[in-house]
This record gives sequence, structure tokens and C-alpha cells, in this order.
Amino acid sequence: MHYPWWYVPDLTSPMLIAMIATVHVFVSLYAVGGGIVLAGEVTYAYKTGNKSLLNYLRSHTLFFILLTVVFGAITGVGIWWTIGLASPLATESLIHIFVFGWAMEYVFFFLEIVSAFIFHYYWGRLDAMTHKTIGWIYAISAYMSLVLITGITAFQLDIGNWTPEKGMWSAFFNPQTFPQIIARSGAALLLASLYIFLHAAFKLKDDNELRALIERRTAKWAMAGAALVTAGGIWWYINLPESGRAAPPGQAHLTSCRPLSSQRPRSSSSCCFSVLTGTRAGSIPDLQFCTSFSV
Repeated sequence: MHYPWWYVPDLTSPMLIAMIATVHVFVSLYAVGGGIVLAGEVTYAYKTGNKSLLNYLRSHTLFFILLTVVFGAITGVGIWWTIGLASPLATESLIHIFVFGWAMEYVFFFLEIVSAFIFHYYWGRLDAMTHKTIGWIYAISAYMSLVLITGITAFQLDIGNWTPEKGMWSAFFNPQTFPQIIARSGAALLLASLYIFLHAAFKLKDDNELRALIERRTAKWAMAGAALVTAGGIWWYINLPESGRAAPPGQAHLTSCRPLSSQRPRSSSSCCFSVLTGTRAGSIPDLQFCTSFSV
């Protein structure tokens, strides 16, 4: 099937994807890490009978829901909208290859939404055990969403030994899946810690004792996240395919849009992109492809 060219003046469609995805990742990773930290801290607060900590966690949960469930959903839809227009064939392939994976992710996402609202709006109405259980249901569902989506996005970097005949699971368990899961898990805990630090700094500015307790406990989550990011990041780099290693040097020699010939109609422009492997701009390109579009 042929799709029309989506031309975004000046900004370009890939840059639009990057802008929306960057905003979304700061929210989506908080949705995962924040769920784990909140479930863990609520469990600790119930165990120690710390009502002040429980009250703070309740106020943070509202902030958490507004940022992750509401704003996160908007940016998530924005990513699908932009990739569908900018790269429809690649998007179509990801949907077809990972149909069952997307179906599982949507089930976990539904569990996230329902458990998040129950966790907050039934705070104080549920007994401690039930409330903690709901919190951990959210945390596990959010983490499973991270695992599923990471396997799919890792496939875009390295397909491994996958062929269409091997099916979804061969594509999912590619060489980049586990390194990225570890690194993103750590990033989720780190971001959750930073959000809690930020929220507590304003919410508890007059309660030094409680703020100090939250800082001490949250720092432990942050340190665990930093360790996972380091380990996963190193493994991630070691497993990079040759194309991934060649991208940064090649980017330095990337030539952008230029008019090809004065014989072309004035209503048409063409872009030629060359990936150069030499050290000089005049080197022969290994790969060159041109795309014409109307302006």
C-alpha cells in the first residue's frame, strides 16, 4: 500500500516525533517507577503506622495521576499520531509483527488505569491490606507495560536473527531487549525519585522532619535506579549492532535537502540524504537515497 508524503516545513516529521516522544518518556517512566515507589512506600507507611507519611503519599498520588494518566495519555496518543503519519509503513509493520504484544500491553494499561483510580479515590475506604494490594497491582501492571513496549522498541534497533517465519516472540527477544529493560527500569526509579523530591520540596516545605524521612527513603530508590541504568547502559552499548555503532560517525557527514536540477518543475523539490563513511565531505557515499515531494 502506498502512503502520501507528510511534509512538515522546517521542523521535519522525525524531529516532531522526537519532541513528543521526549516529553512522553519523562512521564511514562515516572508512571512505572512512581507506581513501584508509591506501592513500596505505602506498604512501609502501613507497616510502621506513620500517618503523616500516608497523608503525604495520598497527596502525591493525586499529582501522580494527573501527570501520568491524564497528560501521559495525551502524549502517548501524540506519538501514535506522529509515527503513523511520518513513517506509516514502519508503524504498520510493528503493528502486524507484534499484534499479540500490543493486545497484552493494552490489557495491562487498562489494569493500570483502573487500579490507579481505585488506589487514590478509595484511599481511607479500603483496609490496609486491600489498599496495598491495589497499589502493587498498579505497579506490576505498569512494569509489564514497560517490558512489553521495550521489547518492541528494541526490535527497531536490532532485529537479531528474526525472520517473518519465526513469529512475534523471536522478534521480541532480540539482543537489545534485556539491556534496555534493565536500563529503563533504572531510569524509571530515578525519575520517580526526582519527581518525589520536587513535589515534597514544595508540599512539605514547613515539615522538615517528614521531608527528611522522605528524602532518605527516596534516595535508596534513586541509588538502585542509578545502578540499574549503569549496568543496563553498558550492556546496551555492548550489544549495539554495527548500524548503531556507525550512526554517530555517519551523522557528521549527513547531507540534507538540496535542489537537484534547474530542469525540475518549480513546484517540486527533492532531498538527497547520503550516509558517508569517509573522513572528508567529498568521500563517496555508501548509501544514497532521494525522495521527491511537492511544496
